[in-house]
Amino acid sequence: MRILVTGATGFLGTRLCQALQEAGHTLVALSRDPASAKQRMPMVDQVFPWAPIQSLPPAEAFDGVEAVIHLAGETVAGRWTPAKKQLIHDSRVLGTRHLVEAMKELKTPPKVLISASAIGYYGHRDDEALTEESPPGSDFLAQVCRAWEEEALKAEELSLRVVRLRIGIVLGPGGGALSAMQPLFQLGLGGPLGSGRQWWSWVHRDDVVGLMEHALLDSHLSGPVNATAPQPLPQREFARTLGRVLQRPAFLPAPAFALKLVLGAFSGELLSSRRVLPQRAQEIGYSFRFPELEPALRAALQR
Repeated sequence: MRILVTGATGFLGTRLCQALQEAGHTLVALSRDPASAKQRMPMVDQVFPWAPIQSLPPAEAFDGVEAVIHLAGETVAGRWTPAKKQLIHDSRVLGTRHLVEAMKELKTPPKVLISASAIGYYGHRDDEALTEESPPGSDFLAQVCRAWEEEALKAEELSLRVVRLRIGIVLGPGGGALSAMQPLFQLGLGGPLGSGRQWWSWVHRDDVVGLMEHALLDSHLSGPVNATAPQPLPQREFARTLGRVLQRPAFLPAPAFALKLVLGAFSGELLSSRRVLPQRAQEIGYSFRFPELEPALRAALQR
């Protein structure tokens, strides 16, 4: 297929594009800096300019495109100032709106849209087991995810098959959650965050990519899909396992008040509990490459 990818130069996008190119697909990307993106992503056939918040992508980017994978969005990591929160919202909601509006102008729109979302959709839920049928939460990130998905769903008006991938804490080499955690653990400063009882729903990057590839080819798959491993863990268990893999102690707790002092509202994401289960992925027969945390961490930390 000829596939258009947004967010192609990101942590997920780079691995996705490698996998799609290896599978024989032709890739087109949208980027704020096309020259830099093309240099970093030689496997991409063409790169077109796009400022997601400000404008619609150019119509010529969709020529011959059969599928769109939409990953673009401002990272949620970092202190949530009012400006940061606005950028988190607009990069996802307005970006998706502009992408779908551009497809409405096409004589021949693509057949499928795979749009990233996040398990932040569910909000803080303590020990509740969450599936794709669970209702959304009400906090900031839950509201963003809900609005983000609503914009993607408008593509169904064009008879596109729309898959909304609710992505968990992504583990992989060279980026993602581990790039922030590993230095502290290497110094022996890793450990539980807050009580450590909150559920962390993690997933290896290769399984997110695998689910996207499955979604491209499974013409019966639509709607929300939780991109999380089958075995979420309390955060203290996650920390203990990471410490074991790194052969470093992992018992020093980071008190909730200290996280709030340093990170502000973003600390709530580290302390929130989301026990998210990949019910749809298992129903469609997806075979996880990394269903257990320790092998996933070992693979993610390989250089």
